[in-house]
Amino acid sequence: MFQDESRFGRMNDVKRCWSFGNNRPNISKQMVREYVYIYGAFNPVSGESDMIILPSMTKEAMNCFLDILSKRHPDKLILLICDGAPNHKETAIKIPDNIIIEKIPPRSPQINPSENMWEEIKEKFFYNKIFNSMNSLINRISQAILWYENQQNIIKSITGWNWINEGIIIGLKEN
Repeated sequence: MFQDESRFGRMNDVKRCWSFGNNRPNISKQMVREYVYIYGAFNPVSGESDMIILPSMTKEAMNCFLDILSKRHPDKLILLICDGAPNHKETAIKIPDNIIIEKIPPRSPQINPSENMWEEIKEKFFYNKIFNSMNSLINRISQAILWYENQQNIIKSITGWNWINEGIIIGLKEN
């Protein structure tokens, strides 16, 4: 599984959108600096995803995510591929027995397909949206997480890059 976290908040970016006829859509911009994070792990082969909402990007939050991920898959050995964020350092976190962590090279988010999942979620659920409260933001994040739980084909299409799938198939043939 590929793991990452992304910040979601009450600051929005105005994006292009479609409109009927010669109408120009009225899109508001919001600059409230309140955030939460989605921690997520995505399986590019099965399309399975595990996402939770946490208040910060800290080692305590990462430990919470790892504990929940481990408990959701008690009978599986999980290879979790992470970036080198400070809250992912093995000296800072408690790694459950059924999780093995591998790191992608530094400064290379382009090889972590989780980054593409965040773009997908933001595009489909958050562009040009204003949230009156953190509760309304968290409700929208919850809707997105629940929707993607049942969208394995979409997750596979976004995260199942050729080099990942071919590497897994080659690895299975060798064993």
